[in-house]
Amino acid sequence: MKELIEYIARSLADNPMEVRVRQDRSGNKIRLQLQVAKEDMGRVIGKGGRVANAMRVLSRVVAVREGKQVYLDVVEPR
Repeated sequence: MKELIEYIARSLADNPMEVRVRQDRSGNKIRLQLQVAKEDMGRVIGKGGRVANAMRVLSRVVAVREGKQVYLDVVEPR
């Protein structure tokens, strides 16, 4: 799942080398934290959050097939 989110975010970003995905596991729950360059936040979140929500849906589909739960957060760049 981490690789899927990285692939999508890097495809959208102008600065693909700035894309970072952190994965934390706790039992069957997985928390993904996506961080991109400040300039790419709008592209990754999308109008009304549509792109971010689409990434969440895709990651949930993969997680359900593996019997897990996944949560995706887009983290504000520092």
